[in-house]
Amino acid sequence: MCGWVRAWFNVLPLDSAVARLRDGNLPERAACITFDDGYADNCHVALPILQRHGLTATFFIATGFLDGGRMWNDTIIESVRACKLQKVELDSLGLGSYGVTTIAEKQSAIAALIRQIKYCSVEDRVTTTRAIAEQAKVQPPNDLMMTSFEVKKMHQAGMQIGAHTVNHPILARMTRDEASLEIQGSKTTLEKLLGDRVGLFAYPNGKPEEDYTTQSVGVVRELGFDAAVSTRWGSSTLGDDLLQIRRFTPWDRTKLRFAARMWTNLRSK
Repeated sequence: MCGWVRAWFNVLPLDSAVARLRDGNLPERAACITFDDGYADNCHVALPILQRHGLTATFFIATGFLDGGRMWNDTIIESVRACKLQKVELDSLGLGSYGVTTIAEKQSAIAALIRQIKYCSVEDRVTTTRAIAEQAKVQPPNDLMMTSFEVKKMHQAGMQIGAHTVNHPILARMTRDEASLEIQGSKTTLEKLLGDRVGLFAYPNGKPEEDYTTQSVGVVRELGFDAAVSTRWGSSTLGDDLLQIRRFTPWDRTKLRFAARMWTNLRSK
């Protein structure tokens, strides 16, 4: 996939692309590569592949999960995946009960649980997912996310590092002060870790007015970020809001489908 991207596009570091978009001299077929959250495989798997193809990417880090932390959704995924029971009884949590003996059942259970918990508060997410792990009789792994050392390694390798809040909350469900603490906390932690300014941000989940709001954008602007990315599909053009840059994820594994998806995204409005 990286080979296709390099052959078809002018791949730029995100900060350079933002500056050139703002100045109106972005080259044709410009593209940027980004990763969210800060998973360990970004360093162990993605970094060598990017280096092999001579590509630069931006990695948005939710700093609260560095050094042994775990995102709430991964607690669900790993608890259900490793569960040896025939059924996980979660009625006491108001979440229902799920058969988990087949891959299909586990996939269905994971999707249902994530859907129910996604828009809860940070505290409720942690409490509830810990209870799910207990009911499943599973101890989820603590090595899914990068360490501080690995983030520094990525930065030293020429990859760009951006902020992604501390705890990956739904910013639209938070007060302005709460959102500011989450966004600023991530920025400050990364700047101290890297000894460098962090000017890029990614909204958690990233859907406008569902996951973040104009208030969230205002906070990002006040904190001095140069650009921020959403998950709204499409391409950004001259005059678009640089604090709401569009992105999308092409999952397709064949060249034809990948190209078709990229073309569809380019035409999205």
